[in-house]
Amino acid sequence: MQTFGLSPDQQDQVWARWRAGESLRSIARSLGINRPASVRCFVAATGGVRRPARRRAAHQLSAVEREEISRGLAAKESTRSIARRLGRAASTVSREVARNGGRGGYRAGSAEARAWQRGRRPKQCKLAQDAALRARVERDLARGWSPQQIAARLRADFPDDEAMRASHEAIYLSLFVQGRGALRKELTAALRTGRAMRYPRAKRLPQGRGQLVGTVPISERPAEVEDRAVPGHWEGDLVFGTRPSAIATLVERRTRFVQLIALPHGCKAEQVRQALTTAVQRLPEQLRRSLTWDRGTEMAQHARFSIDTGVQVYFCDPHSPWQRGSNENTNGLLRQYLPKGADLRTFSQSDLDEIAARLNGRPRQTLGWKTPSEVLDEVLR
Repeated sequence: MQTFGLSPDQQDQVWARWRAGESLRSIARSLGINRPASVRCFVAATGGVRRPARRRAAHQLSAVEREEISRGLAAKESTRSIARRLGRAASTVSREVARNGGRGGYRAGSAEARAWQRGRRPKQCKLAQDAALRARVERDLARGWSPQQIAARLRADFPDDEAMRASHEAIYLSLFVQGRGALRKELTAALRTGRAMRYPRAKRLPQGRGQLVGTVPISERPAEVEDRAVPGHWEGDLVFGTRPSAIATLVERRTRFVQLIALPHGCKAEQVRQALTTAVQRLPEQLRRSLTWDRGTEMAQHARFSIDTGVQVYFCDPHSPWQRGSNENTNGLLRQYLPKGADLRTFSQSDLDEIAARLNGRPRQTLGWKTPSEVLDEVLR
């Protein structure tokens, strides 16, 4: 593995600080490394995954034992005598000497280096060995499925075929660690983050977006909203591209079914109310119960929206986006299709419907690996 000029101690510190969430530039500065790029190259070379340290098997000769063999040979001892002193079989010592230059050419250091080199026989991972499994995983990655969804669906679709199994971790490692030689590197672009290496989880501080008047707080939502037992309760928010472009997102709490709503004329309160009203009025009656929104002023006309649709609007507490957890998660997934730098006004309603269909066609762990579309169909029967 390339070290990019980092000492073993520096490598250990890089991994420890990286796991703690420190940026690579900050790590380089803390370690006094003049070329920050060397730290990034070191981490990127492994896909952000630290490889386990190599260990010597218990039955193998150690460096100390090889030194004893070398000294015994120099003293003209017999192979059996050396083996007896080491507590080893005479055949073990004999083979060790024969493969490393014989009695006249044996050197402990060279023998130790050759032993480590011979031990480098990395086992091919399962995805590299099994073409059928690899093709299935590549197909599902191209469809935008996450490795966890793929692993779970493999178990569901092939319950009696142990060969068609791959853990989500194996899929991630096959993408990030290219030395494993299994999945095509370009498939990392199909991951929701689009990243080619693993990043540590970073903490974010929630941010509020102003105050509203005449709102009904989330604490007054009925119990049926909380337990997700009854369909028709939605969570909503705006997703922004280059300002002022945005779209509205709605997620049904029971089924996790997603609706994306174009806002081609802007994202002011009047425009958002009109777009949401049109979208909600197209829903079946049993799917029009409530809507939970954050503190954004784009919902300043919430009272009129409720009159027009019959849908009560509840507002999250300030600085509490987690109270719309399903919607927050969906907005994160959408960045795969709607990057922050994009002008979202260029996406037609037809484009957004296609993206929503892809999200609604993904199996979800929280739904027992069914898709939101499948669960919605069950609810509407």
